[in-house]
Amino acid sequence: MTIKELLDAKEGENIEFKEAKGNFPFDELLKYASAIANRGGGKVVFGITDRRPRRVVGSQAFKQPEQTRKNLIDRLRINVDFELMDQNGLRILIFSFASRPAGLPVQAKDGVAWWRDGDSLIPMPPEVLREIYNEAGHDFSSDICPKATFADLDKKAIDIFRETWVEKRALPRIRNLSYHQLLEDCGAAIDGNITYAALILFGTEKAIRRHLSQAETIFEYRSSEAAGPSQQREEFQKGFFLYHDRLWELINLRNDKQHYQDGLFIFDISTFNERVVREVVLNAVCHRNYQYSGSIFIRQYQDRLVVESPGGFLPGITTDNILDKQAPRNRLIAEILSRCGLVERSGQGMDLIYELSIKEAKALPDFTGTDSHLVRITLNGMIVDKSMLLLINKIGKDALNSFSTVDFLIINMVSREQKIPDIMRQRAKRLIDLGIIERVGQNRFIFSRRYYNTAGKSGVYTRLSGLDKDYNIGLLLKHIESKGDIGTPFRELQQVLPSHSRGQIKSLLNAMRSKGKIVLKGSTRNALWYSTERLPQSPILLDKKQNRLYESQTKTTKNNKGPIGQTKADRSEAALIHDGVSAADVLLDYIRSHKDGTPIRELHRLLPEYSRERVKVLLRRMRADGMIFSQGTTRNALWFLADDLAH
Repeated sequence: MTIKELLDAKEGENIEFKEAKGNFPFDELLKYASAIANRGGGKVVFGITDRRPRRVVGSQAFKQPEQTRKNLIDRLRINVDFELMDQNGLRILIFSFASRPAGLPVQAKDGVAWWRDGDSLIPMPPEVLREIYNEAGHDFSSDICPKATFADLDKKAIDIFRETWVEKRALPRIRNLSYHQLLEDCGAAIDGNITYAALILFGTEKAIRRHLSQAETIFEYRSSEAAGPSQQREEFQKGFFLYHDRLWELINLRNDKQHYQDGLFIFDISTFNERVVREVVLNAVCHRNYQYSGSIFIRQYQDRLVVESPGGFLPGITTDNILDKQAPRNRLIAEILSRCGLVERSGQGMDLIYELSIKEAKALPDFTGTDSHLVRITLNGMIVDKSMLLLINKIGKDALNSFSTVDFLIINMVSREQKIPDIMRQRAKRLIDLGIIERVGQNRFIFSRRYYNTAGKSGVYTRLSGLDKDYNIGLLLKHIESKGDIGTPFRELQQVLPSHSRGQIKSLLNAMRSKGKIVLKGSTRNALWYSTERLPQSPILLDKKQNRLYESQTKTTKNNKGPIGQTKADRSEAALIHDGVSAADVLLDYIRSHKDGTPIRELHRLLPEYSRERVKVLLRRMRADGMIFSQGTTRNALWFLADDLAH
């Protein structure tokens, strides 16, 4: 939205305005974010008054929006983005919040889901909660287990849950709750009745076997693909909180380190990332169909981990949209795990799995083998491209903390030279503005030169960027033409290609000028580029130091022709050294356009402010650099482009 659109927007359930000239409480922002997400998503705008007529007053709230965004995501577990705008030096900060996932409310602090009631924020009414839980169909985990009692639950499992909840949410009062009250507060028990969620998470081994024997997780380690018994196998038929740490211990026993070097430093990457593994296991527990027979299987191989859970994807969810649609089958289980911070981002956490896989330069999760009755996910633990790790390190932690999942996916696609889908193009523009990637074609992107240099792949950059040189020339020419007779300063052309160096842009401009597509007028920082088809019709001030007016190329004077057919304005224009072009560039362009050789007298006329000796010194330097060569002696010598030597 533009500033004008914001000033005219209607404040309501999906947009909130806050002056916040100074600070603003983070916990208060959490409440508004929760309420907005629970109403379908929207924005909180700082620095604009809420009363009409609205005014921009500027805000200093959340001076590190990247860190604030990260903290919001950690608390809310939904996608959050931000945008900074400026009006006459007044800062406007906008946080955008995605809608809650189907079947799950978004909670703020203390596990409370907030709701807008007119201009007020209130805890979400129970009837609204029930409607949300019913959105994704029946939730088996919230059903009452008819014959189960509190005696069927293991107090050790409940204590683990309690301490995890206290530490993650900083809620010391929970330590003082009775077991019964704690289970009621988290929804595991309803009016003294035990839910299947309580049994699955806290049940004793005896109770699980009696009431829900299919709630079982089996771990196997296999050293090869050969059929037959595994090298190690453990079966867990008890509450999840009693064995989830043991699962990681088993996997970590055979968790090899992979090494990569960055300069003088050597770094280690574990084959199996703990956060990724835990998230995949939690995902299986939250999403499996407990009404199907069969167990969750976790099979570890030397280089990969395969997790299988009974029950296919929910209707409407596929491998193509799994990052966008988040709807756990067992919503009460996901809700309880979310309260203690185990489950990331609204009970799915698949986006976290993708992000960490990309950050460690590993293959993306593989769902081969998934069908309507089974979800199979394979985590390949081997580093695919170590140069990608160097690139990630070069981007830096601060920038990575501000990345969304889409940003990581774009980085991954660029590293594999894949096309970026249309739906992600807008996000790619942000990475271009940050100088991380650059566009080299209509739908082709590459990393900026510095990242390829870091990875020791400067040749790859040359190959990829060279493929679409004409596209970048077209972008510059389009901008120059759009300015008409106003002219374009060099700094604007740097904005057109932000990831290109000054030298790269100069080279592209020279290529266009040598073909007669553009001309240069002015000197130093005041120099302007024009399209030859839209030259200005009035005289232009070219040299402020001498305070002289030169005629534009469209005019001639009685003494306008020199030996090389240029007007006096042309020759003076070419002599100037400024932000975009050097004297050497001027000489090189002219020599390139004259295949039959160029005498020094013509080159001297190109640079009238240079002495003849200074031009000769410049030519010798260019010859020493291998750019040009000469034939002949003294006054009859001709200068040629070095590329023409072979001919």
